[in-house]
Amino acid sequence: MEELLNRIEKLKIVPVVVLERVEDALPLGQALMDGGLPVAEVTFRTEAAADSIKAMCEAFPDMLVGAGTVINVEQCKKAIACGAKFIVTPGFSEEVTQYCCDNGIPILPGVCTPTELMRVVNYNLPVAKFFPAAQYGGLKTIKALAAPFPQMRFMPTGGVGEANVREYLADDKIIAAGGSWMVKGDLIRAGKFDEIRDLTKRAVELVQDL
Repeated sequence: MEELLNRIEKLKIVPVVVLERVEDALPLGQALMDGGLPVAEVTFRTEAAADSIKAMCEAFPDMLVGAGTVINVEQCKKAIACGAKFIVTPGFSEEVTQYCCDNGIPILPGVCTPTELMRVVNYNLPVAKFFPAAQYGGLKTIKALAAPFPQMRFMPTGGVGEANVREYLADDKIIAAGGSWMVKGDLIRAGKFDEIRDLTKRAVELVQDL
């Protein structure tokens, strides 16, 4: 867990990816790698998610491919079987968190309230996903939540983009930011992987001095 979190912190940005077709997984993975972000949170919002994770993990063994929007243990098991290196949940799930902790699987549970955060703390997990960040007050809320939980750090996701990612990452309570602005669905569907690569490069350059 610690090694994975160190890698995520160095990368600073975790692209949040929705793949509708498995055949898009490899060109997308290549675009992220070439753009300087060898990491992806592939969301379990589509039927192509599991096979896409498997394809990316096999093709890019050095890439940090995780599964996002995991809402039950069945999805969690499927993601891990396909090679996912970490699990991200949109909200707090006792069952998924327990399963990951019991099996040594890195997990970033989703939270947006003090009650959910207390549950995460009970599992001795060092990082939580704060989602949806924009709708729940962004950095102001994260700072307020962090006060009674000084051991916790956060990965804000939802409404994070070029305009505010630096503000988030400048705070020491933020380990990294999740975002989809460089991997928008319409770009993937249109096969504009060169554009995704260029947007990824721009994102990396935007935060490299932080």
